[in-house]
Amino acid sequence: MSVNCIRNILEYAVRKESSKTALIHGANSITYEELLKKVNKVANYLEKLNLPQGSRVGIYSNKSIEQVIAILAILSTKLTLVPITRLLKSEQIKYIVDDCSLSAIITDEAKVETIKESEFEGKIITFESSSEYDSFFEIYKYHEDKYTSTVKSFDNAVITYSFASSGLPKGIVITHRNLTDGARVVTRYLKLNSDDVISGVLSFDLDYGLNQIFCSVYNLATLSLHKLILPSDFFNHLIKDKVTVLPLMPIHITKMFDEESHRIPTPEQLKGIKTITSSGGKVTNKMISNIKNYFQNANFFSMHGLSEAFRSAYLEPEQLNIRPTSIGKAIPDVELYVINEDGEECKPRKVGELIHRGACIYKGYWNSKEDTQLRFKSIKILDKVLNLEGELTDEIVVASGDYVYKDEEGYIYFDSRKDDMIKTRGYRVSPHQIEKTVYEYIDEVESCVVFGVENEQIEEEIVLVYSANQKLPKNEILFELKKHLPVYMIPSIIVYKKSLPLHYGKVDKAGLKREILKQ
Repeated sequence: MSVNCIRNILEYAVRKESSKTALIHGANSITYEELLKKVNKVANYLEKLNLPQGSRVGIYSNKSIEQVIAILAILSTKLTLVPITRLLKSEQIKYIVDDCSLSAIITDEAKVETIKESEFEGKIITFESSSEYDSFFEIYKYHEDKYTSTVKSFDNAVITYSFASSGLPKGIVITHRNLTDGARVVTRYLKLNSDDVISGVLSFDLDYGLNQIFCSVYNLATLSLHKLILPSDFFNHLIKDKVTVLPLMPIHITKMFDEESHRIPTPEQLKGIKTITSSGGKVTNKMISNIKNYFQNANFFSMHGLSEAFRSAYLEPEQLNIRPTSIGKAIPDVELYVINEDGEECKPRKVGELIHRGACIYKGYWNSKEDTQLRFKSIKILDKVLNLEGELTDEIVVASGDYVYKDEEGYIYFDSRKDDMIKTRGYRVSPHQIEKTVYEYIDEVESCVVFGVENEQIEEEIVLVYSANQKLPKNEILFELKKHLPVYMIPSIIVYKKSLPLHYGKVDKAGLKREILKQ
């Protein structure tokens, strides 16, 4: 077995702190020793299914201690984990099943019917006791609690599927080494330790959420599971479970404070939170203000990741007031370059493509050679930036498709995605620049999104959709934007919504576009 795998780290945690609480979920908890024993029982069961090495096993379930056990059990074997977002319907499940040829799915009994509707013909395993399917209830009874793992660092560990707002979902292949690298690097810059209680509020269907499990095990810390539905329950989770590290997405920050102020705990009650992280979307000034006002002891880390690499950049908390719109600098063990179309390094304030070199680069896209070749490049694309001595050019880097620029001190700022650019009146317009201006100068706007819709005369019209407590006069919005943006960047269509529709945690831009086109 490799030392660069989560299984190895779990075994180490049991040797060092067997009686330490590993997981909390409401009134339930489990120690590291108990966790490993249950993981071993499930791993032994999976081994006896005699599936070919590398076979894909899905997990489609609500958050629970059993879900974490299932994740760690699959990662102890030569099988590959495929997390399936619990909100997906049968059509999307069928796509994943077919795309990666799932051999088995571990699930809640309540979700079995949805799996059946997807026409899945493989093995179904339930957490609860079942007369029809194998279940964890029986697995815990009849299987051994000792298991010898043989996984290697280069083996496929996980395939995550991201349902983009347009196009078909793509699976990204993650190795065991990627998982341990992610835990090691994040631990380093967040300064995590065994005294920490990490909030498990993130979903375990993508790498950011899974990393909370791995960081907890890596540091012999405690992971406290919670699903944010009501702000009052969430704050109770933070206080009752004595959470010290709070990983979030921007949507969680909005939900946290979607409550009357007298119902939100005081800063004194929240002083135990020492670290807050955010990734997966834009953090607005209002979000930052709320975090600072209520979590006064916490360091806030804004982070930037890629589909093809777990994490690329983070902004140090002390820089948040100085350059709040920056995505920061490279994480440890990573180098980031900004290059133009000629492969030359961009000068400060000049926009170019972000290139990621070093740790946390994933293996590629599942069943998609074209997508893999588009993003995973030979280091030769940096030959005008680096001195590639000795013809050592087999190293792979990620051409991110993110267009960014650096300031004079090397801090990076996001400009746009290559495929998000709006073409209008002969200009290429970055939606991000318009959104940034709205957030900066129109305080009443809580959330917004900008995109283009086809117009035969000018290529595309610019659309701004925003949410606020109440609808704002269109003329006031235009008046403010015209003070800060050139004429060709001014939206011609402005739409108000009480709240913006979400698509797996992000604003459903494609859905909004379809809605606009129907009008």
